[in-house]
Amino acid sequence: MKVFVIGATGVIGREAVPRLRAAGHEVGVLDRHTTSMFDATQLAAAFTGYDAVVNLATRIPLSAKAVLASAWAENNRIRTEGSAAVAEAARVAGVGRVVQEGISFVYADGGDRELDEDAPLKPVGHIASSVRAQENVLAHPGGVFLRIGMLVGGEAQSPPVLVGDGWMSVVHPGDAAAAAVAVLDAPPGIYNVGSPVLKRDMGITRLPRFVGGLAASFEVFSRSQRVVSRKLTEATGWEPRR
Repeated sequence: MKVFVIGATGVIGREAVPRLRAAGHEVGVLDRHTTSMFDATQLAAAFTGYDAVVNLATRIPLSAKAVLASAWAENNRIRTEGSAAVAEAARVAGVGRVVQEGISFVYADGGDRELDEDAPLKPVGHIASSVRAQENVLAHPGGVFLRIGMLVGGEAQSPPVLVGDGWMSVVHPGDAAAAAVAVLDAPPGIYNVGSPVLKRDMGITRLPRFVGGLAASFEVFSRSQRVVSRKLTEATGWEPRR
């Protein structure tokens, strides 16, 4: 399969490209100097001749400024305008499969209940753009949307604190990349990617739950989200390795 990757230099992209090649796929990557991911016409020209597009582009703020809504503006644009342009360009270029990264933090607090892909969502603040990206990619007949847990390990930089003491979905970047490769042959739709662990077992400083009400970014990490990935495993055989 010929696969075009956007975000090839990111934390997941750097893991995905060699896995795609190892699986026998021919890989092309976005050249940001010549092609804008916000320009559907330019993207359609770049996508021509490809069987699939994997969009792993993000711009996650890693400093203390991450608590500010303004720090997420570029990431929100990538997930909203960017994903819309990618999906439209793939349609015009006749690409059969579009894979879009997203996050599992969009789920509402589920307590100790397992949360599959049909569980209620609560997309507030900067995480709402992930739901917009989902809507954009699923408008494509071959669209696949990945709700990826917190990246832990490898080159991922986890947040310095978590709020509360419930569940959190986590995944190694290499396992998230493996999921992006695996769904190239899966039915279209939404797939969770991660493993549920208790926050107390994650080795990250935890703050009292009431702190979650102070900012949207903290509120997200105050939720208990016991997200399960059985659908992905049943469809592709994917399982976390790390």
